[in-house]
Amino acid sequence: MVAVGTELLLGQIVDTNSSWIGEQLALAGIDSHFQTKVGDNLGRITAALELALDRSDAVIVCGGLGPTPDDITREAIAAVMGVELHRDDAVVERIRSMFYRRDRQMPANNLQQADVPAGARVMDVQPGTAPGLICPVRRAGGSAGPAAGGAAGADEKVIYAVPGVPWEMQRMVSECVLADLQARAGERSVIRSRTLRTWGCSESGLAEMLAPEMSRLDATGEATIAFLASGMEGLKVRITAKAADDETAQRVLSGVETRARAVIGEAVFGADDDTMESVVLALMRTRGLTLGLAESVTGGLIAARLTEVPGASDVLKGAVVPYDRALKTGVLGAPDVNAVSEEMALAMAAGACRVLGADVGLATTGAAGPESHEGAEPGTVWIGLRLDGGGEAVRVRFNMARTMVRQLSTITALNLLRTRLSAPAG
Repeated sequence: MVAVGTELLLGQIVDTNSSWIGEQLALAGIDSHFQTKVGDNLGRITAALELALDRSDAVIVCGGLGPTPDDITREAIAAVMGVELHRDDAVVERIRSMFYRRDRQMPANNLQQADVPAGARVMDVQPGTAPGLICPVRRAGGSAGPAAGGAAGADEKVIYAVPGVPWEMQRMVSECVLADLQARAGERSVIRSRTLRTWGCSESGLAEMLAPEMSRLDATGEATIAFLASGMEGLKVRITAKAADDETAQRVLSGVETRARAVIGEAVFGADDDTMESVVLALMRTRGLTLGLAESVTGGLIAARLTEVPGASDVLKGAVVPYDRALKTGVLGAPDVNAVSEEMALAMAAGACRVLGADVGLATTGAAGPESHEGAEPGTVWIGLRLDGGGEAVRVRFNMARTMVRQLSTITALNLLRTRLSAPAG
């Protein structure tokens, strides 16, 4: 993948196109090894394409196909191919008809979008004014990789040029690029992934626990395991398998997942699209319980997370955000004690049950920072839980910036509730 656009380098736009294309390639069983971003400069785009072709059989270049002077991807591709651009009359008519249907006059600069490198083929799908291009490239002494196979010859590679407008790009990739890539590859395969969602273990700790399984997979080549730290979303363990068909891939994933879960234990709270809040809500429903929140340090973040899940209202009764001490004592009935303490957290959880009429109370209080609060160091948080007639409080400490303290306190509080709801009765 080569994504073109100075705005990507400046951070003005996030490169979601490359992420989407990478996902689609994996689903189609096509290995994707490199992603590059490059600005709107002819020399640097050309160099990026040359490098991409040196190390890959096929390149998808996204962006730079518009009608403005900085849209120079076509020129760069022509330079790499060693050919001239020519104006395609059929593409001109396509673009002109689009403007006609919109009852608009076509600006003259849109004509440059019809310039096509000699030898390139215009994609049949054209949602917008920018045509997609399939550009064969002969590379002397090139490797005979899988995408370079077929009748075209072992030294022929290919560049696919698609626009940067997401909905236009997605149609072209889905309806043209993937099918052409698979035809060039000759043999079909699928790449499937499964993600275990965890909380409570460090990345290094998980890697140590899973080291034997990862060594086994290195030897067999049936799958891979990777880790992704995702802040308030937890730490993800991604299992990826490549196989001849979906059934085989899913069977491999299930086997690796079973072994991984056995090693990691209760730190796994879900898989794939599960979130901590969706899992907690499901557990609460199973037991027929309702939840009330008292959030001081988290300031409503727990409630916000829960209410993102459709149907949360059958579990969540409501939330009190007692940021001021007077509300903790006056509304929740907490004693006039240190705000960052076990006693305060327990009292707030009990008060949430009473005030909101809930079966379960969950509370947070602490010092988010950057200053200490009532003698507690920044990052100190107490989480209170009232469940099944009993109460408990847990102290945690996050040596991080204020925003991260609040976010990590949110998932830690939900995880405490999850583990207690999942514990065997008695």
